[in-house]
Amino acid sequence: MSLTPDLKERLARARADLRMGVPVVLQDGARFAVAAAAETLSSGRFQDLVELGANAPVLAISPRRAETLKARAYSETVARVELPKDADTRWILAVADPADDLSHPMKGPLKTRRDGSDLLETQAVQLCKSAQLLPAAVVVEVPDGAALARAHDLTILEIDTALADELTLAPVVHARLPMAVSEAGRLHIFRPEDGREEHYAVEIGRPARDKPVLARLHSACFTGDVLGSLKCDCGPQLRTALARMGEEGAGVLLYLNQEGRGIGLANKMRAYSLQDQGFDTVEANHRLGFEDDERDFRIGSEILKNMGFSSVRLMTNNPRKVDRMNATGVHVVERVPLKVGEGAHNAAYLATKAKKSGHIL
Repeated sequence: MSLTPDLKERLARARADLRMGVPVVLQDGARFAVAAAAETLSSGRFQDLVELGANAPVLAISPRRAETLKARAYSETVARVELPKDADTRWILAVADPADDLSHPMKGPLKTRRDGSDLLETQAVQLCKSAQLLPAAVVVEVPDGAALARAHDLTILEIDTALADELTLAPVVHARLPMAVSEAGRLHIFRPEDGREEHYAVEIGRPARDKPVLARLHSACFTGDVLGSLKCDCGPQLRTALARMGEEGAGVLLYLNQEGRGIGLANKMRAYSLQDQGFDTVEANHRLGFEDDERDFRIGSEILKNMGFSSVRLMTNNPRKVDRMNATGVHVVERVPLKVGEGAHNAAYLATKAKKSGHIL
């Protein structure tokens, strides 16, 4: 029946479940596992997981987090840490969360599992990432996951790696929005079909669709855009980009809800806390278990194409954005530098972006 949720809809449900501490059932052919996010797992549910399977649970973490903990990852996608017999949720969170790494550095030695398929554990970590949780999950293999899911009303997902790469955005609505930089403003709302956050396009004037449009891909930054944080250059970049589009009388600013380079506001604040301990922005992301940049720049390309644009003059200091636009069908005819907002509080941050992430500053 069409009333039955499809895999994409169950993925959205699974992300919500994990954020609330509810486990999900993952399936890979005849193999099943129950997975719960390390960050939200309660003591009671952890004990239930321990009693479920014939095999002991593992804590699945990303290779980046494993590297910090000096634990061996036997694949490029996940490390499966075997839990000691006396492990509890406090131990699990201490391994998953780097907040006290410096004050309590001895978390091991950690023994990691080598044999067997790690696809279910890999998918558990990716699900946690997509739910903007710490990329760590307690995973226990079970013999009949379908029956378990029915008995406990758990979301069940059969792994489909192709679906994870699928991106479909639908326009929802657009309306006139007079702004300080231009009275000829219009705001477009786009909604991903996978149930994640909506993204916005701010159109200034009526830019021609058959010519390169002045454009910016701007990732949401609550701290910089709204609060005026001095730790980054996001707020000044946002305001300057809009002002320049207003001066030209035409442009498109894509405001993409990918806070903290795609890791979410909570994890971004965790990274800030690690920066206060002396780590730079890239090192902080790695200690949390994330890559330097977890954003999906295809989103910007898809929105531009949906609006009828095929070429842009892209306002950015990030060559990766230029490469990604060109690779996904939007031709960048010119990179327009946007060097604003440097100060005493963010000089080291910007230097790290230039040195380690290739930004042209």
